[in-house]
Amino acid sequence: MINFKNAIYINFIKDSRYLYIVNGLKNTLIITFFALLIGIILGLCIAIVRTNHENTGRLKILNNICKVYLTIIRGTPVVVQLMILFFCIFTSREIPGIFIAIVGFGINSAAYVAEIFRAGLMSIDPGQMEAGRSLGFSYSQTMKKIIIPQAFKNVLPALLNEFIALIKETSVAGYVAVQDLTKGGDIIKSRTFDPWMPLLLVALIYLIITSILTHLVGLIEKNLRKTER
Repeated sequence: MINFKNAIYINFIKDSRYLYIVNGLKNTLIITFFALLIGIILGLCIAIVRTNHENTGRLKILNNICKVYLTIIRGTPVVVQLMILFFCIFTSREIPGIFIAIVGFGINSAAYVAEIFRAGLMSIDPGQMEAGRSLGFSYSQTMKKIIIPQAFKNVLPALLNEFIALIKETSVAGYVAVQDLTKGGDIIKSRTFDPWMPLLLVALIYLIITSILTHLVGLIEKNLRKTER
C-alpha cells in the first residue's frame, strides 16, 4: 500500500504531473468533437453527391472525385495522413498541432461518416422520394425536408459509434506534436520511468469514456425502437 501511494505521488502529485493527464484529456475531447463535426458536415455532403448520382445519374464528376477521396482516405492509415499534413502541407510551425489534428481526423472521419449517411439515405423507401415529388417538391427540397431527417434518425447510433472510435483513434495525435491524453501519460512515463501507473490511468480513462458512450448508444437505440412501434 505504501509503494502504491508512493507511486501515485511520484507519477501524479509531484510537480503537478496530473496536469499532463488533465490537459491531454481536454485536447483529446476538443479534437474529437471538432473532427466529428467536420466529418458529419463533409461526410453528409459526400453522401448526398453519391446518392444523387446513383438516383439520377447527375454530378458524375463530383461523384468520381468523392470516390477517389474515399478510396485514398479509407485505404491509408490515419497516422500517415496526419504526418503528411504536419510535415508536408502545414509546414509552418506557427500552425497549432491541435488544429492540424482536427483537420486530419476530420478528413479521415468524413470518409467513414459519408458511407454511414449513404447507407442511411439508401435505406429510405423510394416511395418517400416519389411522395415528395408528387407534392411539388424539387429533388433537393425532398432530400432536405423528407429524406435526410429520416436518414439521420436511422444513422444516429452509427454516428455515435463513430464518435467512440474517433476518441480512440486520436491517441496517435502525439505524432504531430499534440499533447493528447496518451501523450500526457507518455510524458509522465518519461519523467518517472514508471510505465505502469500513467499508462494504466490513460487506459482507464479511455475505458470509462467509451463505456459511458456505449451505454448512451444503447439507450438511444432502445428509444428509437420504441418510437418505431
